[in-house]
Amino acid sequence: MSRLLWRKSILALAGIILASGFGAAEAQRNLKAPKKRYTGPGTTPNLRNIIIGRCYHYMSLYPATGVKDCSGVWQELTDAVFRKEPCNITEEDYKKLAQVTAQTIPCDKSLLWSRTNDLVHRYTKATESFMTLEDTFLGFLFNGLTWCGKTASPGMNYNACPSWKECTNNSLSSFWKIASATFSQASCGTVHVMLNGSADGAITRKERC
Repeated sequence: MSRLLWRKSILALAGIILASGFGAAEAQRNLKAPKKRYTGPGTTPNLRNIIIGRCYHYMSLYPATGVKDCSGVWQELTDAVFRKEPCNITEEDYKKLAQVTAQTIPCDKSLLWSRTNDLVHRYTKATESFMTLEDTFLGFLFNGLTWCGKTASPGMNYNACPSWKECTNNSLSSFWKIASATFSQASCGTVHVMLNGSADGAITRKERC
């Protein structure tokens, strides 16, 4: 073997050793790096069964909703959050989900609310005169549930999800933003509002005038 060829072989071998060393060091750093832990509750157990069950139940209660693809609803939810950073979910991610759950809202029946959760739903249940977001098909399906995906693999994270205050574009906040916008856009005629008059920042009809 010539001296030049011998030197080239030594340099190539050294490069391989260095690259292996850097790779091992990087892997070691990744193992030592703490995984991000969220402080909110994890995905609701049996989420898929709950959503599909609610889907069929809603259609039985309100036949005018039409026939919905319950499995398709679940598929759109998984497409929105699987393999994505739970703090980087936007309203755009839920756009198709909002489309497949769209329904016609009767005019003059929409009731918006703020800080009156228990009261407003007891009122609508007793009178059956108005419809809140939670009474719509989309709101009914996901009301009271929690979910988020995992970046490393498909599936839901049942251990922990971002809390509402942990990040702005989390799985839940972005969903309820687009759900609220969809409800508002579908409303027609007179839209009613129920506010908590004792809460800070409450605005009365007289003050607006």
